[in-house]
Amino acid sequence: MVHFGVFGINSGGLNTAVKLLILFLVVIWLALVYYTYADARRRIADPMLIGCATLASFFPYVGTIVYMIVRPAEYLDDVRERELEMAAAEARIQRLDYFLCPHCDYQVEKDFIRCPSCTRKLKDPCVTCAKPLDPEWRLCPYCETEVVQQSAAPRRRRRRRSEEGDPSSPPPGPVEA
Repeated sequence: MVHFGVFGINSGGLNTAVKLLILFLVVIWLALVYYTYADARRRIADPMLIGCATLASFFPYVGTIVYMIVRPAEYLDDVRERELEMAAAEARIQRLDYFLCPHCDYQVEKDFIRCPSCTRKLKDPCVTCAKPLDPEWRLCPYCETEVVQQSAAPRRRRRRRSEEGDPSSPPPGPVEA
């Protein structure tokens, strides 16, 4: 009975070593296919791309190397954690007492009634406790006084031309008794 060795090697010990080397390379290749699949699941959200990466790794060794070059740098869990941290940081920043004057962008505190830079009125004070009130509040949260809602800000009245004595102005309308 004639035994043919791998690659035409007829030596028993050398033939066994070559077979073990081939088995080792096949096991490493299959491990790389599984590694590519597992790593793609941790880094890529799209199942189609996960399948493409796994299929590419079936090209012995080259597919896994190409995947390692083009894979995303971060794990999906790390991306989600970073996004949560950024959302939490933004929420902390908004809770700080850091506000800008809507007229001159000067930094003001939330309890300022007037801007110290442009001196424009930011909020109205409560008539009872003089604490600053938000324009949308119906009740002072500090002293429980009802806030009188003004339908519109009072405007300065201009004198009519007829009151100024301008002869070119039309005469005032009829006076009712």
